Amino acid sequence: MSLALVRLLQLASPCLPVGAFAYSQGLECAIDDGIVTNESNAGRWIGDLLTHSLGRFDAPVLAAMMNAWRCSDEVTLRRLEGEIVASRESAELRAESLQMGYSLRRLLDELDDFPTPVREQLHTYAQTSYPLVWSCAAAEWQVPVDAALSAYLWGFAENQVMAALKAVPLGQAAGQRILAALGTQIPAIVDNAMSLSDDDYSNFAPGFAIACCRHETQYSRLFRS
Repeated sequence: MSLALVRLLQLASPCLPVGAFAYSQGLECAIDDGIVTNESNAGRWIGDLLTHSLGRFDAPVLAAMMNAWRCSDEVTLRRLEGEIVASRESAELRAESLQMGYSLRRLLDELDDFPTPVREQLHTYAQTSYPLVWSCAAAEWQVPVDAALSAYLWGFAENQVMAALKAVPLGQAAGQRILAALGTQIPAIVDNAMSLSDDDYSNFAPGFAIACCRHETQYSRLFRS
């Protein structure tokens, strides 16, 4: 488990060169609209997305993708990849997922110990979403599914908090308090995600979708989404 844990930390690291720091996923619009103004409602915004969007869609799809990679189930992988891309409700969200997927695929190409057959399989896709490539790496590195989902959700929360620190703005201590609170929610979100069937997947979060769409034409902004 020690090597798998190290690889998981690498995948979840903010140093991973995929450009995650450039995106706020609609949070900057929520700040501009006065919906998110302080530590309390920043934590609630991020926590609601974890619970009602990522926890009920991205996380269970990621788990299914990991299982499909391990079973070499190409049919399921392509179906899930189509669902992930289709779930990105704005042009910016779609571009973000595909750009980060492309960057992570390029990184895996540069790693000497990442198996060539797996790299070649990834390159059979004309474009790759971030969850597809991330799940591929996690599966290949033998990361347990529950640990992978926890790290993926933590990475999202950490990136959102970093965006809030810059755009609200918030202090570093406030950011750590938010992360501590979000961290206590993640185990239950992961447990629920792993229990969902395909028919239960849902990323219904209209306020988030509207914020992402509005961000595309926001006059002044720091982030790409």
